[in-house]
Amino acid sequence: MRIGIMQGRLLPPEPEHFQAFPRTRWQQEFALAAAAGLDSIEWIYDLYGEDVNPIATAEGIQSMQRLEAEHNVAVASLCADYFIDRPTLDEGKLVWLLKRCHLAGISRLVLPFVDASRIETPTQAESVTAKLREVLPEAARNEVEIHLETSLSPEAFVVMLDALPHPLLKVNYDSGNSASLGYSPTEEFAAYGKRVGSIHIKDRRRNGSTVPLGSGSANFSALFEALKQFGYSDDFVLQVARETPGEEVSLAQRNLAWLRSRL
Repeated sequence: MRIGIMQGRLLPPEPEHFQAFPRTRWQQEFALAAAAGLDSIEWIYDLYGEDVNPIATAEGIQSMQRLEAEHNVAVASLCADYFIDRPTLDEGKLVWLLKRCHLAGISRLVLPFVDASRIETPTQAESVTAKLREVLPEAARNEVEIHLETSLSPEAFVVMLDALPHPLLKVNYDSGNSASLGYSPTEEFAAYGKRVGSIHIKDRRRNGSTVPLGSGSANFSALFEALKQFGYSDDFVLQVARETPGEEVSLAQRNLAWLRSRL
């Protein structure tokens, strides 16, 4: 089990972006993550940073891996926010990202279907399912898991998951997004708990935005009870609300201590 942080959360936010690839400062986060006591960083691949993201080149991947070794901080996963910016799931782009993850030693790609890319109709769900079914052999060839983060209800999500029984297709459970939508962790894990492969830790108010841990609607007691029941032992990624700019490392340390106290 590793506890990591979403890329960019150890730095002040990019101009006009709450979450984005830190175009000019990404190298700094490895030392900051180590200082905060974190094990890993969840990399971001988005449209905003696409042209300078080091994962796109051999030289960039070498720089990432050098910093990982120097600071003992892994890049364990990649969050493909590109597909929020470009909601139509481009199979070619997804396959390319899987190959880049393999080259970078990243074993998990989180594919978000939230906000602008959320799945709203059965027809959309069927289209996404068909595309994922085509891409999963490439995930296997590149030894990269695909973790789906969706705003679907437990009932709708389990239908989609049952149509995709591949062992590399898993669930990314986001505690804040589920709280915002009014879902129950107990009901969600009863529906698909065995498929959960990674956890985003954050808090949100019902129908509202991200807030500090423990001040929103997330039912963390029920979540951690469900994790215990299902024997969850995989990764956690802190994706918590931003607070005072310049105090990102101390905030990460407090959130890390909060999470460890519940594990």
